[in-house]
Amino acid sequence: MTPYRSPALDLPGAVPPPEGSRDEGVPWHYGDPHAEQRALVEGRGAVDLSHRGVVTVTGPDRLTWLHSLTTQHLDDLAPGESTTALILDPHGHVEHEMHVVDDGTTTWLTVEPAEAPELVAYLESMRFMLRVEVADVSDDWAVVWQPVRVAEGTHVTWLVPPDVAGLGVTDAGSDRGGDAGKYIDHRPDVLVGREILVPRADLLDALGRAPAGTWALEALRIAAAVPRVGAETDHRTLPHEVGWVGPAVHLSKGCYRGQEAVARVHNLGSPPRRLVLLHLDGGAETLPRHGDPVVAGDREVGWVGSAARHYELGPIATAIVKRTLPVDAPLIVRSDVDIAASQEIVITPGTPSR
Repeated sequence: MTPYRSPALDLPGAVPPPEGSRDEGVPWHYGDPHAEQRALVEGRGAVDLSHRGVVTVTGPDRLTWLHSLTTQHLDDLAPGESTTALILDPHGHVEHEMHVVDDGTTTWLTVEPAEAPELVAYLESMRFMLRVEVADVSDDWAVVWQPVRVAEGTHVTWLVPPDVAGLGVTDAGSDRGGDAGKYIDHRPDVLVGREILVPRADLLDALGRAPAGTWALEALRIAAAVPRVGAETDHRTLPHEVGWVGPAVHLSKGCYRGQEAVARVHNLGSPPRRLVLLHLDGGAETLPRHGDPVVAGDREVGWVGSAARHYELGPIATAIVKRTLPVDAPLIVRSDVDIAASQEIVITPGTPSR
């Protein structure tokens, strides 16, 4: 398969990301990543996310069917409303995160780059006799991020959850273990934005005259400790560990694959790991890589998810650490060089699972 290459890479100043980046194929920056971050925070600019996968589900049973397969309450999703949903494995581990919006006749799902074929294959395997049709339309539709949180009148629009944007909390119900508020100690920052879906021929017009790169968006995402599949997750990630209970997991809905594991952790204790934000020693010339070990003393206690240089905070990173790690423990990230780090709590340490 020919690697994807966005036409935005031909814009003046566009710089591609480093080889091996999960955002290969779209511009990393346009010459001044810090200025691009500031523009996004101020509500200006747009980011090319046209490497994301786009999947459609049509047919009269689409919402009730997706409701039964995912962690989110979808059967009464109104036209124009958007939400976030997960698909889990039988043990409750995260497989897919989907940004979901329904336009009244079609449910649109956007997913991480290259994940659309796998998602479509799974959905096709679960169709049975229901009146639904699933299609990978990534070749025809492109995702553009814009740093505002209002529906765009002419394009299908997904809005970041209110929890992420600092505008309240998602109504996620509750269970015997309480509501979703037990997980997030506080969110270090907010991330305000939306995804709009445009025909690929309209991508450059949607980016406007002052686009920003994925470096800028990633720095803001990391500062807000917003998880991303493949970055803050591995093959055993539970939704509770990274803050998806609430924004993407409804606690009062019926059965779905992995639901028993989600309920057991929620009702009987806390997840074994937790997402933190690391503030890195600014003297290090390089950033850590995904998967680099995090150690306390002589003990490995976690691993790095994503790292970036933030225009105000300097070098920062997300990490997944053991739940029992003391919140004031001095940390070292083992990378090309050892980097001293301090943690900012995101997920509350909680109590042991029984």
